[in-house]
Amino acid sequence: MPSSLPAALRNHMAALRMLLVLTVITGIVYPLAVTGVAQAAFGHQANGSLVHRNGQVVGSSLIGQNFDLPKKNPNDPNEAPRPDPKWFQPRPSAGGYDPLASGASNLGPNNPDLVKAIKDRKAAIAAFDGVNPKDVPADAVTASGSGLDPDISKAYAAEQVDRVAKARGLDPAAVRKLVAENTHSRAVGFLGQDYVNVVDLNLDLAKAE
Repeated sequence: MPSSLPAALRNHMAALRMLLVLTVITGIVYPLAVTGVAQAAFGHQANGSLVHRNGQVVGSSLIGQNFDLPKKNPNDPNEAPRPDPKWFQPRPSAGGYDPLASGASNLGPNNPDLVKAIKDRKAAIAAFDGVNPKDVPADAVTASGSGLDPDISKAYAAEQVDRVAKARGLDPAAVRKLVAENTHSRAVGFLGQDYVNVVDLNLDLAKAE
């Protein structure tokens, strides 16, 4: 038994050296290399795809946000939000576009609460945008699985053009041009559908003022 002690000690020392080497490689060298490549080649994406206005960060193009009018009573937590007609509106969000509360409502398609919510949303959006309720696109009344989706369909963006143009006193053609410039094609040509990023679109809308 005594003769086996040096061998056991050598094995432990070898394991310790291997631990230290792998810790340096996987815990320091690799993360620094990946971070360096990401910052050099994809700096905007690596830093969260942040969007700026007047030198200040106003959001991320990866996370949707609400574009509402200020509260009439800021101290009233029960006051319902009022969408601002000057901005393109996103799709509903079960978590209120809170990055810390990502998720869906988990209500099934036949759930009476969801059915009522969709019916109420359709009526409200139709009145807000001045269109027939039957013409309101599906994504305008349904939330995404994450609740943070910044994108809307081309149909929902097109529906909002006249309302935004009227509220801002702009030519609808100019607003349609901004929508076209912020329209992205489906992934690899066939996955999903064409979409419009509301955060980026509203940022360009603000620059057009």
